[in-house]
Amino acid sequence: MKNFCFTKTVLADWEGLLTCIRREGIPRRVHPIELFLDPEVQDAICERFDLLDYLKEGDPAFSYRKQIALHTFLGYDFIRCGPENVALQFNKHQAGDTASLLNRPSGRLFMDEHRGPVTCWEEFERYPWPRRRDITTRALEWYENNLPDNMCIIGGGGFAHFAEHLSWLMGYTTLCTAVFEQRDLVRAIFEKVLEQDIYVAGLLVQFDRVKALWGSDDMGYKGGPLLSPQDMREFVLPGHKALARIAHDAGRPYLLHSCGNLDLIMDDLIHDVRIDAKHSFEDVIEGVIPAKERYGSQIALLGGIDVDFLCRASEEETRRRVRETLDHCQPGGGYCLGTGNSVANYIPLENYLAMLDEGRRYGS
Repeated sequence: MKNFCFTKTVLADWEGLLTCIRREGIPRRVHPIELFLDPEVQDAICERFDLLDYLKEGDPAFSYRKQIALHTFLGYDFIRCGPENVALQFNKHQAGDTASLLNRPSGRLFMDEHRGPVTCWEEFERYPWPRRRDITTRALEWYENNLPDNMCIIGGGGFAHFAEHLSWLMGYTTLCTAVFEQRDLVRAIFEKVLEQDIYVAGLLVQFDRVKALWGSDDMGYKGGPLLSPQDMREFVLPGHKALARIAHDAGRPYLLHSCGNLDLIMDDLIHDVRIDAKHSFEDVIEGVIPAKERYGSQIALLGGIDVDFLCRASEEETRRRVRETLDHCQPGGGYCLGTGNSVANYIPLENYLAMLDEGRRYGS
C-alpha cells in the first residue's frame, strides 16, 4: 500500500458527527472517530503523504497545525484537546518496545500495579497535587480561534480517569486492600481527583468550539470491573456522573472510553451517569455489533474494529470486517467507525488506512 490513496475525499462536518452521536437520524456518511493515534503513527502518516511540507517547524503553532493537517487528511471531524499541566505523577516501570512501526527508543512505560505513590495519609499529604494556578489552556485557545469552521474540539485528555487514578496512585493491589482497610483514604483520593476534574470540565465547556467531552477511564478487565459494583458506585461512577452533568448542562454530550467487561455497571452508566456514547470494545469481551443490538437504542457506540484483529488481519479481511460492522451499526445513526481502542504503533498502518478507506466507500 505504498501508493495508497483514499477512494474519495471527505470534508469535516462536526455538526453531522454530533447528530450521529446523538442518534438523531441516519448520517449522510460514515463518521470516523479515535481516542488517539500513537505519535509514531502520526509521524509515519505525515511523512508518507507529505502532509507537513507547507508547514514551518519554527512556527510556534507547528504542533497545532500538524494536528489539523493530519486529522483533515484522515477524515476526522474534530481535534481532541484539553488543558495543560493536569497530569498526575505515578510509579512506572520501563520495558522495551517491540512494535514494528518506529520502535520507541525509550521503550514503553507500565504502571506499578503493586505500590503507587499514595498508600497512606502521610503520602497523601506529601503528594504534589496539581495546582489550579498552573493549569493552562493554550492549545484550547489556539484551536478556538484557528480551527477550520467545519471542525470542532472534543474536550479530553488528562481528566475523568477515576478508576485509573485510584489504581495508579495507590497501586492496584494496594487499592484492593484499601477498600477494606482504608476506605477513608480511598475516598479522599477520589474526592481530590474529582475536585480537579470538575474544574477542568468547567474550563472545557467555556470554549464554544468544544462540542463534546470525552472521559477516558479503564474500569475493568476481561472478567468484570476492577472493583465490586458497590465500590464502583461509591468511588468511581459519581465522578463520571458529575462530569456528565457539567457536559449536559452546557448542551454537550458526554462520551466514555472504558476498557474491560462492564456488564455489571452498564445500567448505572446509561441510566445514572447518563453517558451518551461508549467507546472501547474487544471481541473477547463483547464486540461492537452485539453491543449495538443491546444498547443502540439508548447510547451511541464508537469504534469497535478489534485491535487484535487489525494486527493479524489482511487488508481484504479488514475491509470485509468494516463493511459487516457498518451494515449492522450504521442504520439509525449512533455509530462512528474506529478501532476498538486506539491506533497503537503495533497496528499495521495499511490496515488502519484500509479501515478508514472502507468507511469512505461505504454507501457510495
